[in-house]
Amino acid sequence: MKIASKTYSVLFNKCPQCHKGDVFKFKNPYSLKNMFNMHEHCPNCNLKYERETGFFYGAMYASYALTSGWFLLWFILYLTVLDWDTFYFALFVTITIILLSPLAIRLSRLIWLNLFFSYEPDKNKK
Repeated sequence: MKIASKTYSVLFNKCPQCHKGDVFKFKNPYSLKNMFNMHEHCPNCNLKYERETGFFYGAMYASYALTSGWFLLWFILYLTVLDWDTFYFALFVTITIILLSPLAIRLSRLIWLNLFFSYEPDKNKK
């Protein structure tokens, strides 16, 4: 698995196979009305993103890992560096997790796609 290739695809909302087409129709993850709007196929290489019905249910595991990692990072900082009351720490983490949820949903779907598809430069049409 080529980490740089997968990272590029995840961070820039690109097709995991050709790195040209966008996965999501809208760039802004905080446009809540359009948050889940994905292309069915890559506009460049025609890769079908949803391999089967319910394919993206597995992305929930990636979302859980992202959210847990965010919490663990803040919890370690809370134990070692921050001098906050427990209530304010819990409130801060809850609010940031809610605010980062749209981004986590997108990232988790892109991570999930990249687990099943690999970069193939010869698939570039345009």
